Amino acid sequence: MNSSSVKKLLEGNPPPKIDSIDELSDGFFNSFIMEGLHVDLMEPGRVICSLTVPRRLLNTANFLHGGAIASLIDLVGSAALHTVGAASSGSSLEINISYMDSAFENDEVEIEAKVLRMGKAIGVVTVELRKKKTGKIMAQGRHTKYLPFPSKL
Repeated sequence: MNSSSVKKLLEGNPPPKIDSIDELSDGFFNSFIMEGLHVDLMEPGRVICSLTVPRRLLNTANFLHGGAIASLIDLVGSAALHTVGAASSGSSLEINISYMDSAFENDEVEIEAKVLRMGKAIGVVTVELRKKKTGKIMAQGRHTKYLPFPSKL
């Protein structure tokens, strides 16, 4: 996947307005999480994005929901794997997240993903979410993915 395709994957399109949960499209969840995400840097094995925390991603305590953080780790980490040749987003084998701080509505967050290993079928990436203003780490994750290679049939 080339750089422009990876950027389009991350920045995508905003989710459509819906009246019922039955109207959700297959890609709704990813676009719901990633709407407003901006790619700041992309190079082989590394992607840096920024996001202003929107109200829709807050939990009941009014800070960035842990599930949204996990999704960002998955999605931005997968994009980093694409920069080193992953043909598909693959399947998660393991994801580990340490939550260290909170981000509130309108806080600027930086998400940095780095590929630790890219093998024939397994990719490992580390992802860090930091408060852009202070550089303080909010969450750190490691994600291992099975990346099937395309069949030659």
